[in-house]
Amino acid sequence: MSNTEKNGNASPDETPKTESIKANLSKKDEHYRNLILNAPMWKVVLFIGTPLALYQSMSQVFVILDTMMASHISPISVSAVAYLAQINFLISAFGTGLATGAGIMISLAYGQGNYVLVRKRVSSIYVLSLIIGCVLLLAIFPFATQFLKLAGTPDDLIREGVSYFKVELLTMVCTFINNVYISVERARGYSKRILYLNLLVISTKLLLTALFVYVLNGSLTMIAMASLISQIILLIFAVKNSISKDNAFGFSAKCITADKKVNLPMIKTSIPIISEKILFASGKTIVNSMCSVYSSLMVGAMGVSNNLGGITTNPQNGFQEGTASVISQNFGAKKNNRVLQAFYWTIVINVIVSFILSSLTVIFLNPLSHLFDGGDPAFQKMIILVYRYEAVGAVPLGIYASVMALLFGLGKTKLTMILNVSRVFVFRIPVFWFLQNFTNYGESSVGIVMMVSNVSVAVMGILTSIIVVSKYKKEWKTAKEPGP
Repeated sequence: MSNTEKNGNASPDETPKTESIKANLSKKDEHYRNLILNAPMWKVVLFIGTPLALYQSMSQVFVILDTMMASHISPISVSAVAYLAQINFLISAFGTGLATGAGIMISLAYGQGNYVLVRKRVSSIYVLSLIIGCVLLLAIFPFATQFLKLAGTPDDLIREGVSYFKVELLTMVCTFINNVYISVERARGYSKRILYLNLLVISTKLLLTALFVYVLNGSLTMIAMASLISQIILLIFAVKNSISKDNAFGFSAKCITADKKVNLPMIKTSIPIISEKILFASGKTIVNSMCSVYSSLMVGAMGVSNNLGGITTNPQNGFQEGTASVISQNFGAKKNNRVLQAFYWTIVINVIVSFILSSLTVIFLNPLSHLFDGGDPAFQKMIILVYRYEAVGAVPLGIYASVMALLFGLGKTKLTMILNVSRVFVFRIPVFWFLQNFTNYGESSVGIVMMVSNVSVAVMGILTSIIVVSKYKKEWKTAKEPGP
């Protein structure tokens, strides 16, 4: 690599304003970049992915404990949290999708050695995320009750959770910025920092929630307040760690730009991700409404089952996110063989982890479900009924997460959108409708449809990866062949 590339200086055809931008790498950044591009791939996947998998697991522990504390208030509170979580996820899709898409393009530029472009993208995406977050807050907050009714939320869940939902909207603005920060740190390989900061956030959140629920006998709104305070703490660290005079990953006001070459690739990559997340969350909200045919408690049972499933799928998502960044950097550096190595090693790791964790959740399902039933045996039976089916899809979803890592890393976000939307609108909602209307499975239909959709989309993902890898190898071979 030339000194010009290494120091991030502008090329001769760039403007004087760009030439004045400093975008250097710290020694730690240089070490991590060299590791990702040159070290044995199994070590790279484990080094980058393990802290992210632990972070995702800790996040899932927080969700589980949060649900347990909600069950201390009342079983209907569990259903309210489960239902509103999907609506919050729908709204937050704009921020998480934008952060994910930006992270892919930042990693690509980083792999290419274009550090000025890295800094411009980092600085611009922070501002864009803040603007979108504030616009959504102003558009929804004053009309929260009406918005929840439009989303098909049952009246009893609106009464229980509207104040909770409003505080979650405030939290959303913080998480928009925090998601960008996490994506930036992931792009530079700082997965351990992500883990440590989120452990701090989760610990704060749990301590505050326990205080508000068990000591002060607070409501769901106080649980949301604990989330807001914990995200503000992460935001403080994000601002502190993002301010730098010359680092390529630091925020700089003079690097904020509306230049299409900087922003358009991030936006184009993000749009399918945002669309997929919105559609996926909308679909899950429809599924929740279909579950309410049985009872509001069944909505909570499915939410608890999803949380138990998260014990397995969240580590998968951690390796997915880490590998996507690794693939994107190696793709940018034209290290094509390492792209496929990362994909294959992630499959191996995810399958092993998935099998172990899903087996443990099934073995200890009775005591685990008892943690969430609020002392209601009927509710516990619902949880067990749903999860026994859902657990079947755990290992296939591990392979699916690996396919997602490959597609995200190569920037093929339109394919990820098709796959994830199919998971709900092809393999879940129509199947659920069929089970409800043409079979006598009753409440078991809730678990069966989760099993069918998760296994089916995994098969679809495997077939997609075979086509993508074959095409990628042909393009790679063509690029290596000398011209006439």
